Amino acid sequence: DENSRLGSLVEKVLQSAQIDRGELKLARKRINLHKAIETAVKKQEMHLKKRNALVDLDFVSKEIYVNADEVHLTNIFINLLDNAIKYTKDQPVIGIRTRILDNKVIIDINDNGIGISKENQKRIFEKLYRVPTGNLHNVKGFGLGLSYVKAIVEEHNGSITVNSTLGQGSTFIIELEIDKLEENE
Repeated sequence: DENSRLGSLVEKVLQSAQIDRGELKLARKRINLHKAIETAVKKQEMHLKKRNALVDLDFVSKEIYVNADEVHLTNIFINLLDNAIKYTKDQPVIGIRTRILDNKVIIDINDNGIGISKENQKRIFEKLYRVPTGNLHNVKGFGLGLSYVKAIVEEHNGSITVNSTLGQGSTFIIELEIDKLEENE
């Protein structure tokens, strides 16, 4: 677990440096968004089982494709799942829902975690910023995950916001453009 965590941290630091220097090169292709989310859940399976977490996937009835870098897109969901697991005191209950609005797909990722105060919500996407967790001392990290998530979402011409209430969990909302080729299938 520790080797995996350190490897992930090194990768985040390197990706963060690439983003800062404007050197991030995305290998975009047509990606099935739902499969990317399912891959992220599968990659987090060990952590989910360890916490006896429940994950509910609620996808719109049809497949949704986006023009994206598969690795980075999957990493977005891995990061958000990881946070949902880490910042929940009891059994994590995580919901991932997709819906379509105009030519965009909206992905809601909600949890029953400790929540984020309005004051901290303004800063969570800043690099190296970590929300004080009070008596939750087992949470490890360096404040790189959400800044990476935001940067990657924006590199894909999307947006990310958060709605959260202390003690009641958080919902991260990602908007991405749907690959227009989908309409021709």
